[in-house]
Amino acid sequence: MATYDIRTFGDPVLRQRAADIEDVDEALVRLAEDMIETMYDAPGVGLAAPQIGVERRMFVYDVGDGPGVVLNPRIVESDGEWSYDEGCLSIPGLSWELVRPKRVRLAGVDLDGNELDVDADELLARCFQHEIDHLDGVLVVERLDEAQRKEAMRVLRQRALDAPPPRGGPAGRVLSARSPS
Repeated sequence: MATYDIRTFGDPVLRQRAADIEDVDEALVRLAEDMIETMYDAPGVGLAAPQIGVERRMFVYDVGDGPGVVLNPRIVESDGEWSYDEGCLSIPGLSWELVRPKRVRLAGVDLDGNELDVDADELLARCFQHEIDHLDGVLVVERLDEAQRKEAMRVLRQRALDAPPPRGGPAGRVLSARSPS
């Protein structure tokens, strides 16, 4: 197994909608295994394929009950509200109190081609919503209110100015993060 570098804020792949997965083959299964290892190494509780530069609709997750993989996910129901401090592996070191639906029902496909229908609440529901946002090219900063977004962008611009120039290749490995990827 191999780990991948996690793409960070500013990488254009994070702003694009990922393509549906048509076929599950051995390469896709290996990719899912490598994504799980990358997620654990980060550490995070979720990781979407675009975060490692793969524009496919899949994510991996583990909120404490063991790893899971979802292909072509979609939220088919949601209700309630839950406020939680949410971070992102692609925006390391920052987090924001966000309100999202407390409960969701997720539909998708697993690596064996079986249809998934998962009822989730609180952290698992948030993880699913966050990862699907990545698959749609939406970053957590777009979920912030105007004042939060302004401050987040100020911090991110300052980080970009303070960062050493890249040394060939995509953004470096994330060393720590909070909450869903």
